[in-house]
Amino acid sequence: MNEQQQLKILQKKKQLSMNKKIWFVTGASKGLGLVLVKTLLKAGYRVAATSRNINELQQAVGDNSEAFLPLAVDLTNEKSVEKSIQDTIAHFGAIDVVVNNAGYGLLGSLEELSDEEVRENFDVNVFGVLNVIRKVLPYLRKQRSGHIFNIASIAGFTGAFPGFGSYTATKFAMHGFSESLAAEVKPFGIKVSIVSPGYFRTQFLAGSLGVPKNEIGEYKLVRETQDAHQQSINHNQAGDPAKAATVMIEIAEQKEPPLHVFLGKDAYQFADAKIKAVLDDMAAVKELATSTDIDQ
Repeated sequence: MNEQQQLKILQKKKQLSMNKKIWFVTGASKGLGLVLVKTLLKAGYRVAATSRNINELQQAVGDNSEAFLPLAVDLTNEKSVEKSIQDTIAHFGAIDVVVNNAGYGLLGSLEELSDEEVRENFDVNVFGVLNVIRKVLPYLRKQRSGHIFNIASIAGFTGAFPGFGSYTATKFAMHGFSESLAAEVKPFGIKVSIVSPGYFRTQFLAGSLGVPKNEIGEYKLVRETQDAHQQSINHNQAGDPAKAATVMIEIAEQKEPPLHVFLGKDAYQFADAKIKAVLDDMAAVKELATSTDIDQ
């Protein structure tokens, strides 16, 4: 193969890479976000990734190419989020896929958790996501395309996890506003997918799980749940984050991606159990509960 042929092959590969979608991923220095960013870069995508600590992010990703744009962002600060979107557009020229992945778990009974602790949980998991959505939508609407992945949790579909009331509330909120968002942006050609993972083998339970400052001794079941998640479940999760990343990339390439994406066999099991429980409850009081219309 001569030099001219080699050059043509390299140019073709570069062109194929340039045609691939540009991703914007929050919470990318660890967990599923980090695995997703690495997988995307390896596959030839261009990726802007955010973290509070840019040095930690750069070290974790280990990519110094033009295809990777690391960004230090405080998601609870609208100006910081807006700048990160502007920097991404300036660097890559567009954003095609947004992944709202940043968030943390908070474990504790609702009685134990202070107002401050719960509000901080919502600031990151809910309002941080809304900040990204508000700042990126003007660009997506203008280009009449885009795909927003909101990384929720199976705990945003079923709240049957004692001690996770605050966390499940943030993820239920994400499910709710994502469904509304999907309807709102559909006329602009923008897609939305709510991703609800089960247990995946990341550092989430080790490094992203807060506990209450003031524990109440009577909540023995909550302490048992806390211990199980920090000890026996941690590092023994069945889900492979690399496979989860691959699924998300494949879904992003679909012409009509699903709104609801449950990730993992356990997520499907939890979802099936919730759906059955709701149907059973509805059936149990259907005659009584549907007798509420005004008499004609």
